[in-house]
Amino acid sequence: MGEMLSLLPEYATGEFDSRHRLVIIAAQRAKQLVQGARMSGPSKFTKETSIALDEVLRHKVKFLIGQEAREAIKESKRVKEGETERLAMMTGEDAKEIKKELSVYVDDTVKPAPAPEGEE
Repeated sequence: MGEMLSLLPEYATGEFDSRHRLVIIAAQRAKQLVQGARMSGPSKFTKETSIALDEVLRHKVKFLIGQEAREAIKESKRVKEGETERLAMMTGEDAKEIKKELSVYVDDTVKPAPAPEGEE
Protein backbone atom coordinates (compact mmCIF):
# COMPACT_ATOMS: atom_id res chain seq x y z
CA MET A 1 0.00 0.00 0.00
CA GLY A 2 3.03 2.26 0.45
CA GLU A 3 3.40 2.56 -3.32
CA MET A 4 -0.20 3.71 -3.61
CA LEU A 5 -0.03 6.34 -0.88
CA SER A 6 2.93 7.98 -2.58
CA LEU A 7 0.85 8.23 -5.77
CA LEU A 8 -2.24 9.80 -4.21
CA PRO A 9 -1.21 13.37 -5.20
CA GLU A 10 -1.49 12.22 -8.88
CA TYR A 11 -5.25 11.98 -8.46
CA ALA A 12 -7.68 14.87 -8.15
CA THR A 13 -8.54 15.66 -4.56
CA GLY A 14 -11.90 16.47 -3.02
CA GLU A 15 -13.81 13.82 -4.99
CA PHE A 16 -14.69 11.74 -1.94
CA ASP A 17 -16.42 13.11 1.11
CA SER A 18 -14.02 11.16 3.35
CA ARG A 19 -11.01 8.89 3.23
CA HIS A 20 -13.15 6.36 5.08
CA ARG A 21 -15.54 6.10 2.12
CA LEU A 22 -12.64 5.78 -0.31
CA VAL A 23 -11.15 2.92 1.71
CA ILE A 24 -14.50 1.09 2.01
CA ILE A 25 -15.17 1.31 -1.75
CA ALA A 26 -11.62 0.23 -2.63
CA ALA A 27 -11.83 -2.70 -0.18
CA GLN A 28 -15.11 -3.90 -1.71
CA ARG A 29 -13.63 -3.56 -5.21
CA ALA A 30 -10.49 -5.49 -4.16
CA LYS A 31 -12.74 -8.28 -2.85
CA GLN A 32 -14.52 -8.41 -6.24
CA LEU A 33 -11.15 -8.64 -8.03
CA VAL A 34 -9.97 -11.44 -5.73
CA GLN A 35 -13.21 -13.31 -6.48
CA GLY A 36 -12.54 -13.11 -10.22
CA ALA A 37 -14.08 -9.83 -11.41
CA ARG A 38 -12.40 -8.35 -14.47
CA MET A 39 -10.21 -5.29 -14.15
CA SER A 40 -11.57 -2.10 -15.73
CA GLY A 41 -8.55 -2.07 -18.04
CA PRO A 42 -4.80 -2.58 -17.99
CA SER A 43 -3.08 -1.56 -14.78
CA LYS A 44 0.49 -0.82 -13.77
CA PHE A 45 -0.26 -2.51 -10.44
CA THR A 46 -0.24 -6.23 -9.68
CA LYS A 47 -1.88 -6.49 -6.24
CA GLU A 48 -5.68 -6.48 -6.13
CA THR A 49 -5.70 -3.85 -3.39
CA SER A 50 -3.59 -1.42 -5.43
CA ILE A 51 -5.56 -2.10 -8.63
CA ALA A 52 -8.82 -1.49 -6.76
CA LEU A 53 -7.67 1.79 -5.23
CA ASP A 54 -6.37 2.96 -8.60
CA GLU A 55 -9.68 2.09 -10.31
CA VAL A 56 -11.71 3.88 -7.64
CA LEU A 57 -9.57 7.01 -7.80
CA ARG A 58 -9.81 7.06 -11.61
CA HIS A 59 -13.65 6.77 -11.48
CA LYS A 60 -13.72 3.28 -13.01
CA VAL A 61 -15.87 1.93 -10.16
CA LYS A 62 -19.50 2.99 -9.75
CA PHE A 63 -20.87 3.15 -6.21
CA LEU A 64 -24.00 4.28 -4.42
CA ILE A 65 -24.31 6.08 -1.11
CA GLY A 66 -27.09 7.16 1.22
CA GLN A 67 -30.71 6.40 0.32
CA GLU A 68 -29.77 5.02 -3.13
CA ALA A 69 -27.45 2.49 -1.52
CA ARG A 70 -30.07 1.44 1.03
CA GLU A 71 -32.67 0.94 -1.72
CA ALA A 72 -30.21 -1.08 -3.83
CA ILE A 73 -29.45 -3.36 -0.86
CA LYS A 74 -33.18 -3.89 -0.23
CA GLU A 75 -33.80 -4.69 -3.91
CA SER A 76 -30.90 -7.15 -3.95
CA LYS A 77 -32.32 -8.94 -0.90
CA ARG A 78 -35.79 -9.07 -2.50
CA VAL A 79 -34.37 -10.65 -5.65
CA LYS A 80 -32.43 -13.26 -3.63
CA GLU A 81 -35.45 -14.07 -1.45
CA GLY A 82 -37.67 -14.36 -4.54
CA GLU A 83 -35.23 -16.79 -6.14
CA THR A 84 -35.05 -18.88 -2.97
CA GLU A 85 -38.84 -18.90 -2.68
CA ARG A 86 -39.22 -19.93 -6.33
CA LEU A 87 -36.84 -22.85 -5.84
CA ALA A 88 -38.63 -23.91 -2.65
CA MET A 89 -41.97 -23.96 -4.48
CA MET A 90 -40.71 -26.33 -7.16
CA THR A 91 -42.47 -29.41 -5.88
CA GLY A 92 -44.88 -31.86 -7.40
CA GLU A 93 -44.80 -32.11 -11.19
CA ASP A 94 -41.93 -29.61 -11.64
CA ALA A 95 -39.71 -31.58 -9.28
CA LYS A 96 -40.63 -34.88 -10.98
CA GLU A 97 -39.82 -33.43 -14.41
CA ILE A 98 -36.48 -32.07 -13.22
CA LYS A 99 -35.64 -35.39 -11.56
CA LYS A 100 -36.55 -37.20 -14.78
CA GLU A 101 -34.34 -34.87 -16.84
CA LEU A 102 -31.45 -35.25 -14.40
CA SER A 103 -31.79 -39.04 -14.47
CA VAL A 104 -30.88 -38.91 -18.15
CA TYR A 105 -27.53 -37.34 -17.22
CA VAL A 106 -26.85 -39.22 -13.99
CA ASP A 107 -28.05 -42.79 -14.02
CA ASP A 108 -27.06 -44.03 -10.58
CA THR A 109 -29.52 -46.90 -10.37
CA VAL A 110 -28.08 -50.20 -9.17
CA LYS A 111 -28.33 -52.74 -11.95
CA PRO A 112 -28.96 -56.37 -10.98
CA ALA A 113 -25.97 -58.64 -11.57
CA PRO A 114 -26.56 -60.99 -14.52
CA ALA A 115 -27.28 -64.56 -13.49
CA PRO A 116 -24.40 -66.94 -14.20
CA GLU A 117 -24.96 -68.94 -17.37
CA GLY A 118 -26.66 -72.26 -16.93
CA GLU A 119 -28.38 -71.22 -13.72
CA GLU A 120 -31.91 -69.81 -13.55
